[in-house]
Amino acid sequence: MKLFDGGRAPNPRRVRVFLAEKGLEVPLVPVDMGALEHREQPVSSRNPLQRLPVLELDDGTVITESVAICRYFEELHPEPALFGHGALGKALVEMWQRRMELNLLNCVSAAFRHVHPAMKEWEIPQIPEWGEANKPKAVAFLRLLDDELANREFVAGDAYSIADITGLIAIDFMKPARIKVPEDCVNVLRWHQAISSRPSAAA
Repeated sequence: MKLFDGGRAPNPRRVRVFLAEKGLEVPLVPVDMGALEHREQPVSSRNPLQRLPVLELDDGTVITESVAICRYFEELHPEPALFGHGALGKALVEMWQRRMELNLLNCVSAAFRHVHPAMKEWEIPQIPEWGEANKPKAVAFLRLLDDELANREFVAGDAYSIADITGLIAIDFMKPARIKVPEDCVNVLRWHQAISSRPSAAA
């Protein structure tokens, strides 16, 4: 088994944080995304979308998409449960994971990919207006999240989950996307500080 890894890029990091929370070690194959190595044969032959991370199992089976990879390891190693317990717990984690991905991480990514000069050769066509349009969307969702976190410790309830991991990665990625967490989102800032202090956040 080996994991083709893209360093500090959001989705590869999301899987590494998940594995760290599980206490799992998987051999990494470093891929220099800055040098566009993810578009070369070792990755493109395994994932025609030329995106990372890519997990290759010992029998040659390939799994792509970060949440799919995380679900695979959750099934193999169910504790600590990062996708929730029971029907309701799992549904709530799924709901918040989707919300964090669609309304926060995707907006931050769009802002970065369509505005940052370094992405000009990656995002074709790069549409700065679309990138700028996504910045207030991310901030609006943070305000919604701030209200939710007034009543609980973690995004999906009383336990840390993949929804928190997605949120951590999204907020950390706001800096290069040039978006700030509003200072009055005190619950979001408290939550982000707490999850950033977990050892897994350094993965």
